[in-house]
Amino acid sequence: MQSQNPATERPVREYDSDSDDDIDHALERATTAYDDWRARPIEERQMLLADVATVLRENVEQYAQLITTEMGKPITESRSEVEKCAWVCEYYAEHAGAHLADDRLATVPEANTKVVYEPLGAVLAVMPWNYPFWQVFRFAAPTLTAGNVGLLKHASNVPGCALAIEEIFEAAGYPEGVFTTLLVGSGDVERVLADDRVQAATLTGSEYAGRKVAETAGYHLKKTVLELGGSGPFLVLDDADLDAAVETAVTARFMNTGQSCIAAKRFVVVDEVYDEFVDRFTSAVAELTVGDPSADETDIGPLAKAKFVDELHEQVEGSVESGASLELGGEPLDRPGHYYAPTVLTDVPRSAPAACEETFGPVATVFRVDDEADAVELANDSRFGLGASVWTQDRDRGERVGRQLETGAVFVNELVKSDPRVPFGGIKASGYGRELSKQGIREFVNRKTLWVQ
Repeated sequence: MQSQNPATERPVREYDSDSDDDIDHALERATTAYDDWRARPIEERQMLLADVATVLRENVEQYAQLITTEMGKPITESRSEVEKCAWVCEYYAEHAGAHLADDRLATVPEANTKVVYEPLGAVLAVMPWNYPFWQVFRFAAPTLTAGNVGLLKHASNVPGCALAIEEIFEAAGYPEGVFTTLLVGSGDVERVLADDRVQAATLTGSEYAGRKVAETAGYHLKKTVLELGGSGPFLVLDDADLDAAVETAVTARFMNTGQSCIAAKRFVVVDEVYDEFVDRFTSAVAELTVGDPSADETDIGPLAKAKFVDELHEQVEGSVESGASLELGGEPLDRPGHYYAPTVLTDVPRSAPAACEETFGPVATVFRVDDEADAVELANDSRFGLGASVWTQDRDRGERVGRQLETGAVFVNELVKSDPRVPFGGIKASGYGRELSKQGIREFVNRKTLWVQ
């Protein structure tokens, strides 16, 4: 298993993949660790999680450099990612006990009836490369603190990140086997998930990968949470604050070089403000700095793999051939590394690839609609349903429109984001289940009814 720097196309390091025996031993260690871990008071698990946050904060630069080297994220964003991981650990270190406290229910006077929340066992996490630390800690912080143990199958292009995360839990004092990284390929996921020692799975990744994990888990009757692709609409209504909308739109689309499931991908703009929005948005995108991701001034780094550049370019070319107008960019950059020019497409037909497929890179599509009703209709005309953003200076209007959108989250006058305090997840082809907040920590637990009379 080899990691490669996408900015230079040079190998970083080779790692030995885990053998079948390695996998079996890891599963056995996890099973043994679970018996002790689940019995520990949750307060103890919370204290250890707070120590994880400390390790992260004390080594921000080291981990940020690792992220940038392996997957090409601009270094300023890598630092923010590590800080966010510390935040989610601190959040659950403070709130996990309350989130998992018994819920008392009114039944009959002579009964003490409650719902108690107990861990399930070993949970397999199949995680992606685009947020190689955040996606893992978003799973691990609540899941481990609830008393489960975790097995990480990370993306094959970020093995250094995968091993570093395991080392972070060890440095914080977690017992051996509570969190384990498996350096295995995608072909090993089915085998691990089918093993009786694994009780559940979570996956963040492609629609195809989600279907495969759901298929295996379904056959073996195991709980899953899936966070899959997205093609998030960003609705700009006629009364929107265009200064704020344009500024946020650039961040919402081009953060992480556009490689984000929750990034705004379809900008749905009413006719009254369409021309002004397009002009200002395109000008702002043109000012983004493309370059070395290890430099603080860089806004756009390389895509994680060469094949991603080819796939994105096919989508752009196919959309232009379908009738879309190319306002900016539209081609790979002639330089070392996997770079694609920041791109803006307008007048995009609904049948174009950039309209009906997820574009995973620095490409924005802008659609003109007549009014609010048309904006809602176009926003919902997608098989995805992860997140949406609505821009209007009328908050009541924003809430009304938000309630009409078929998606797991709607942010009014804000970009779509994952925040430890609120549940995160999608519907339709974007998956099911929720992460973060109280809802997230209650996904991988047994909601046991306890009736004492």
